[in-house]
Amino acid sequence: MFITIWKNQLLEGAAGVFGHDKTSAETPVDLKALHAKIGELALENDFLSGALTKAGLLSAKR
Repeated sequence: MFITIWKNQLLEGAAGVFGHDKTSAETPVDLKALHAKIGELALENDFLSGALTKAGLLSAKR
């Protein structure tokens, strides 16, 4: 009985659950902020990789 109810609810609202609902608006993406974060993380990775290599804790081969 409950499975039938859940199945009917899913079939009625499946488009909304999986993102095909036309009424939901997408949030705008700030590409400048994302690119800045990528650059920041790349710089941190390079710095830490160099520091660990100098300390002998990271092999240069990778």
